[in-house]
Amino acid sequence: MKIDSVPLFIERNFILIAVAMSAVALAHPPTFTWVKPHIPLGLGIIMFGMGLTLEFGDFMDILRKWPLVGLGVILQYAIMPLLAVGISSALGLPADIAIGMIVVGACPGGTASNVIAYLAKANVPLSVTMTLASTCLAPLLTPAIIYLLLERQVEIDFWSMVTSVFWIVVFPLIDGLVLRRIFRRRLEPFLRWFPSLSIIVIALLIACIIGLNQATLLGLPFLALLAVILHNTLGLAAGYGLARAARCNRRDARTVAIEVGMQNSGLGVALAVKHFGAASALPGALFSLWHNLSGVALARRWRNRAE
Repeated sequence: MKIDSVPLFIERNFILIAVAMSAVALAHPPTFTWVKPHIPLGLGIIMFGMGLTLEFGDFMDILRKWPLVGLGVILQYAIMPLLAVGISSALGLPADIAIGMIVVGACPGGTASNVIAYLAKANVPLSVTMTLASTCLAPLLTPAIIYLLLERQVEIDFWSMVTSVFWIVVFPLIDGLVLRRIFRRRLEPFLRWFPSLSIIVIALLIACIIGLNQATLLGLPFLALLAVILHNTLGLAAGYGLARAARCNRRDARTVAIEVGMQNSGLGVALAVKHFGAASALPGALFSLWHNLSGVALARRWRNRAE
């Protein structure tokens, strides 16, 4: 295989790559669990690569679409908590699992959604803006939703969340934008490698999550997994359908779907463990795995259609 064909090979086979790594992680977790402390760095590298493929003008366009950002955030905090309640009731989930579903549903969008939007050739500036908006509102809305549905008070460190998103998403993205503006022609030969690099990093993250949750997955928590799959799938579908109903174009609707359907499950796990007990963290752990797998599959489908 010629070196120039490697990126195309990776892009065409990213589901196969993710599944192969995941199988190895399930059989022998230490193969990939070492990735855990490097997850923020990996996401930062991908965001830097995104910045190299974008222009400052792409973000100026978002100023004209501020109602769409608002719509996305409203859908994020309305659809996912309601789906969590409805699915939990319909499946008759145990109390601990139902609590975990609601906690995940009340969380903001996760930074992985920006990566999936990039791989899907969706509207990355819109995705980043929606993630920032939902994250900034999380310290107010997430505890309010949890208290409304579960009558339990929780606290979220506002500055910790915003700082994390800044260093993982905003800072590397701006660095990429600036470098592209200054060294545009010199960077062109390297840009074609960034989608494949993003795919490898995402595959590593999925494998790491599987390795970290091997015992949980081997316990075959079928009902909890079914609930998580329904939660993510219906969130993606509702986000897309309602965005199209609001007369968004397909690219923006796909972005809204990704933002609505993908949650900050890491925050959900942390809140569940701290305020409700370890058993309630199971949906968050499963969501971390599933929404990345479904996101990669959806990105491939939409990317192929875009091409």
